[in-house]
Amino acid sequence: MKTGGDWRMADETQTTVGNNEAKEREEALFRKRNAERSDSTEESVLYWQERDEIPDHFDQLKDTLKEVMGLDVSYDIIFREMTFAGRRVGLLFLNGLTDGASVTEILKRLSYLKPDDIESDAVDVMVNHYIPHFQVEESDKLSKAIDKVLTGESALFVEGEGKVILIDTRVYPVRGMEEPAVEKVVRGARDGFTETLVTNVNLVRRRVRDPGLHCEIMKVGRRTQSDVCILYVDDIADRSQVEAIRDKIKEIDIEGLPIGDKQLEEAIVNKGWHPYPLVRYSERPDVVASHLLEGRIVVMVDTSPSVMIMPTTFFDLCQHAEENRQTPFMGTYLRWVRFGGIFVSMFLLPLWMLLVVHPELKPPLLTILGPQENAKIPLIGQFLMVEFGVDLLRLAAVHTPTPLASAMGLIAAILIGEMAVETGFFVNEVVLYMAIAAIGMFATPSYELGLANRIVRLFLLIVTAMFSVKGLVIGTTLLILALTTHRSYNSSYLWPFIPFSAKAMGEVLVRKPLLLSTRRPALNKTRDHTKMGSEMNPRDGH
Repeated sequence: MKTGGDWRMADETQTTVGNNEAKEREEALFRKRNAERSDSTEESVLYWQERDEIPDHFDQLKDTLKEVMGLDVSYDIIFREMTFAGRRVGLLFLNGLTDGASVTEILKRLSYLKPDDIESDAVDVMVNHYIPHFQVEESDKLSKAIDKVLTGESALFVEGEGKVILIDTRVYPVRGMEEPAVEKVVRGARDGFTETLVTNVNLVRRRVRDPGLHCEIMKVGRRTQSDVCILYVDDIADRSQVEAIRDKIKEIDIEGLPIGDKQLEEAIVNKGWHPYPLVRYSERPDVVASHLLEGRIVVMVDTSPSVMIMPTTFFDLCQHAEENRQTPFMGTYLRWVRFGGIFVSMFLLPLWMLLVVHPELKPPLLTILGPQENAKIPLIGQFLMVEFGVDLLRLAAVHTPTPLASAMGLIAAILIGEMAVETGFFVNEVVLYMAIAAIGMFATPSYELGLANRIVRLFLLIVTAMFSVKGLVIGTTLLILALTTHRSYNSSYLWPFIPFSAKAMGEVLVRKPLLLSTRRPALNKTRDHTKMGSEMNPRDGH
């Protein structure tokens, strides 16, 4: 057992090691000061003043700020000089990201200072007695002060002190909470995530009031310094998965994340050219809360209204919040309809084309299938043209102002539908089945999964046209192999189908009543496997 002296020696050793590491880091940065590019604010500060410290004189401080962050060049960077109790004080902040009322109240309190109050350690006196704010810290690093100011905080300098007071007075432009356009439900909450990280975390906290819900924050990007937050329930989530995701994020060394979550996904999920997504995106706080309680890990990026849920599977991407807003019977029905729509969107067109090319394969009940008249363009050409036409229509709908969208849809329907059929370019059945496949694609809950399925449909159409039955069989086999070898953080992408788990597959196919769904998915390798208390009987609800 360690004595008090042993603990003191250990603390001193740890402090010495930490000081040595900091010194070595500063020396390494100083050696790099003449490099052509700067990878951090520290390097920029060292380049202009040789040491990462707070200058004693404001003239030197302002010179460094001019060179490092463009003071007097950028209109929104403000350095306000004042005098309190005979001491020169400077406030550095960004106009537009700082709460003016809070800053005014702080400066008003500082105006009560007397020379006797700050004869020694003025920074400590101000922090502990005159700044009525709950998020205040001191620092002796100028680079840290600059980084904090660029996030919206205020930095208060006192000439000659060698320290800076950092005050969290941030206020970001916030969009009002709205129901996500992609994940609408008939019944349920209407709030959705916004572009502000703090708001998004609070929306989840409101639903999961568990002390085990951890929110780890870190910065990514040398220039953007984007805030990235990892959320998980500590006593449920698999710690090895949490550590793997955390380490991946820490290893990222890029210039920035201006596009937010999508760039972060590409940086931490190495899927190469594989079209199928390895993370699930959601803009609904209730969906995210449900996945957290199942043992998933959620990653949020500031400025992004959608969050990433990991690990995920193919069947997770096929589920929608509406299924859990209805009765178990109706939820199961909606789930089966959605699965059917996804299957139709992928396989209807290749199967129909195969039966048309090889009518001997038609079952007796399907003899009516097939075009009643010929067209000027081969079937595969018709399908490809209609596919690209639907894609063009979708892209045009995104970029068309809302008042003109209806007119554009009407024009597209006339051109692609009636005119193409009447002129003999297309047959009626091609347009009909393409419309059915498109509806199935739009019924897919995950936008990313719908795009991947569209690529697979094109691939199956081409190989079926080239190699007939063998092409469809080989294409389907390659699809299954590609999905089987696809892994989301060491988890099977097709679980619970491959590897097969009868009980888990039943949970996928049937939306069970709440009290009968007692265990968390085994895929997540959770530490706490059960959802119910030991005294709860799921059969009778008592």
